[in-house]
Amino acid sequence: MDKYTKKAVFSYLKKYDHIANEQDFIEVTEWKNCEGFDVEIVGKLSKRFQLTWGEYTALKKLVKKLDS
Repeated sequence: MDKYTKKAVFSYLKKYDHIANEQDFIEVTEWKNCEGFDVEIVGKLSKRFQLTWGEYTALKKLVKKLDS
């Protein structure tokens, strides 16, 4: 059994999303094995999902393609 500190970042969504409430937030937590991360979004459409770094790279490329 290991005890460790998780690496995470947190931000309120109001400054990024005009429909967000003041208390809505996003938090990203890296996995201990560094192969991916968990995302938790609490807001109008609360959700939690996980991505490997490879999946994240693919997602970024697809979103960029949508935006071009």
